[in-house]
Amino acid sequence: MAVATTIRRLSTLCLNLEWITLEDLPRDPIITEAVSEMLLSCNRDTLEEFFVDSPLTEEAQEVACRLPELSHLWTVIQGPTLLPTLALPNLTVMDIEYDGDLNWLEGFRGATLGELESIVFHTETNDIGNFLEGFESVALTTPIKNTLSVFKFCTSRPWNPMYSSLLSFHQLKKLVIQFSCEGGCSSRVDDDIIVSLAQAMPKLEVLQLGGAPCKTPTGITVNGFINLACRCPHLSSLCIHFRANTLVEAAASATAQSRSDKPVSRGEDCALTDLEVGKTPIPAQSGSTVALAILHIFPRILNVKYASREWKTVTKTIKDFVRIGRFVRRSSKTPITRLTTHINAFPGAAIDH
Repeated sequence: MAVATTIRRLSTLCLNLEWITLEDLPRDPIITEAVSEMLLSCNRDTLEEFFVDSPLTEEAQEVACRLPELSHLWTVIQGPTLLPTLALPNLTVMDIEYDGDLNWLEGFRGATLGELESIVFHTETNDIGNFLEGFESVALTTPIKNTLSVFKFCTSRPWNPMYSSLLSFHQLKKLVIQFSCEGGCSSRVDDDIIVSLAQAMPKLEVLQLGGAPCKTPTGITVNGFINLACRCPHLSSLCIHFRANTLVEAAASATAQSRSDKPVSRGEDCALTDLEVGKTPIPAQSGSTVALAILHIFPRILNVKYASREWKTVTKTIKDFVRIGRFVRRSSKTPITRLTTHINAFPGAAIDH
């Protein structure tokens, strides 16, 4: 009751509120009423940010969906809800937490959202179902596909998303779909999916499909990696299920090729620096080979985040090669007399003068 009373008084204490942020609120009807009363009594022409961790009454929801100056919105949709058509012409960031059915998505149909750049969805419902298909059907009736650069969907539940529903969003720079493999791997990502996404979203900088990869030997192959490296030159962070054994097989195949064969192209312009591998299994005694294959595809790699000790050799090899590469580049700009001193500083190293 004390919290609810304080919330109710906010709009009377500050008549022209511009930013409201209330986090970790209890899900209680009293809080819902208090937050809703506060919003209804605010100056709607000055409110620019409304980040409130609470559901709203139907009347307050109507207001939240039609604030003319709002640029940031975080709202909670609880139970079966029908939203009014969104009219938020200055909104750039939207964060929605929901449970229950997807009827509220209809509020996006024909919505005024000409500036929306980032959208995040959170849910812990057991039946996520065809969320991406539902979002696509309403989002394509708005300008979102031309403005959206960040799309995130977060859940701790198992889920098999239909990624093809996102292929119309060519401007995406950050695509994050989080779900759980607890109780069994739920990732169905393969090379076909990755090639489609890479072709449709050449501006990608961050790509995460699923949580940290699990122990199940599934996911994309070396071909998927190569497509990402070649088609998404700005990609800097990647977390995806993949089959490390295909990197070893590719290395063995490359070794067996004759010298007359055309060299395999590298993703030399790919900006990837961070790769999350989780518990991805790798063949025994192949850590160095996996490291070299990753370095060949992603020459700028710096960090490999892992949760399995078998990746320790991989990360050490990558770091060693990065250090050597830096030394060589630095030394190539050093006069020969100083270069000789640097090289002779290595144990066992010598150079003829």
